[in-house]
Amino acid sequence: MDPHTLRVELRRRITSGGVVMAPGAFDAFSARLVEEAGFPAVYASGGAIARSSGLPDLGLLSLEELVARIAQMTAAVRLPVIADGETGFGNALNAARTVRLYEDAGVAAMHLEDQVFPKRCGHYDGQEIIPLEEMVGKVRAAVEARRDPDLVLIARTDARSAAGLDEAIRRARAYAKAKADVIFVEAPRSIDEVKAIAAAVSAPLLYNLTYSGKSPVLPPEQLRALGYRIIIYPADLQLASLLAMRRALKALQEQGLTPPPLRAPFEERDAVVRLDEYLAMSARYGGTD
Repeated sequence: MDPHTLRVELRRRITSGGVVMAPGAFDAFSARLVEEAGFPAVYASGGAIARSSGLPDLGLLSLEELVARIAQMTAAVRLPVIADGETGFGNALNAARTVRLYEDAGVAAMHLEDQVFPKRCGHYDGQEIIPLEEMVGKVRAAVEARRDPDLVLIARTDARSAAGLDEAIRRARAYAKAKADVIFVEAPRSIDEVKAIAAAVSAPLLYNLTYSGKSPVLPPEQLRALGYRIIIYPADLQLASLLAMRRALKALQEQGLTPPPLRAPFEERDAVVRLDEYLAMSARYGGTD
């Protein structure tokens, strides 16, 4: 589907009063599963992509590595991809280039954060943040860099961990004033903080639902009522796949095979990658299978 159409659709969902649930994926295959399950969007999680590369979420992947993976994901699905743009990989000029590359890769939305580069997972300890004025400049550069005005730009602040809730709210308001479309305050510590952010920030909000224990795990309807319009679930699929693969490997090691309850049929796997469509094209164009 045309990227512009997907961006318009995502914006419509954000402004409709509902909430967009976006499970995190880390490659084209997992993104297809999100689509197959019927979710309205997929989240290209920088942390999950890093871990799928055998690396911790400490800002170790390059811009080019992330763009390549994200482009595979947008090409594989027919729904909006919300992508993790990390810190923008440098100053305002770098952030502007990151926006252009992500836009070319077909994302419907992306977020940039105010951590010092290299960043670290928002639910680890030890985050450092850049000056407020510097991040405002990066947000403004990102807004002006996009060629499609419907590309949804999300500004994330990690100030709650680095400097406290009041500073996080001050930054959230400043980033909204700089024309970010959606505000993402990372790692609020309680339901009272979640409510305080919603009361203080007039822009649509994004909530990161993770199981680290730093932020409360809240149902979508409660978040929607507070004004949160996007919920990302960055870890669910990767954590589930970790458990499933370990169980399959244990069975294989102990029994010499993986029993059917622990593995999908080949046909189900091939359906995810749309084998029948490719075989039909091969036959139509005179190819051989």
